[in-house]
Amino acid sequence: MSGVVDALIGDWHRAVYAAVKAVALFLTAAVAFRISERRTMAEFAPFDWVAAVAVGALVGRTATATDASYLTGAAALVALLATHAVVTRLRLLPGVQRLIDPPLRILIRDGRVNRRNLRRAGLTEGDLHSVLRGHGHLGPADVHLAIFESKGVVTVLPRPPASS
Repeated sequence: MSGVVDALIGDWHRAVYAAVKAVALFLTAAVAFRISERRTMAEFAPFDWVAAVAVGALVGRTATATDASYLTGAAALVALLATHAVVTRLRLLPGVQRLIDPPLRILIRDGRVNRRNLRRAGLTEGDLHSVLRGHGHLGPADVHLAIFESKGVVTVLPRPPASS
C-alpha cells in the first residue's frame, strides 16, 4: 500500500518546491510579456507560436524538474523572450522579413481561383469555399481578391458593384 501512496503523493517537499517555482516562473513570464509588445493570438506569426510553445514548455519543465532551479528557468525564459523581441524588430528589415514571414498568396483574383497558390497555402477548394461563405460570398465569382495573409488568415475583398 505504501508504494501506491508514494506514487500518488510522492515527496510533499518536492511538490511544494515545484509549486513555488511554477508561481515564480509564471510571474516572471507575466512581467516579461507585459514589458514586451502585445500581440493577440490572431495576430501571431509563426515565430510567435514557437515562442509561446517554448515558454509554456520551459515553465512546465522547470517547475517540475528537481534538477532545474528557478534561476535557471528564469534565465532561459528571459533569453527566449529577448530573442523573440530581437526577431520581432528584425522583421522590420525587408530582407530579414522575407526569411521570417511567409509571403502573401493571392488565392482569388477577379473571380478566378489560383490553384497553385491554394496548394502552397495548404488549403483545399473546400477550405476556400468555407472561408468565402464565412465572409458572405456564394463563391469565387463574387470576389475581387482573396489573399492568404502571412498570419494564416484569408482576407476577402468583394467585387465592386457594377455601375448602372
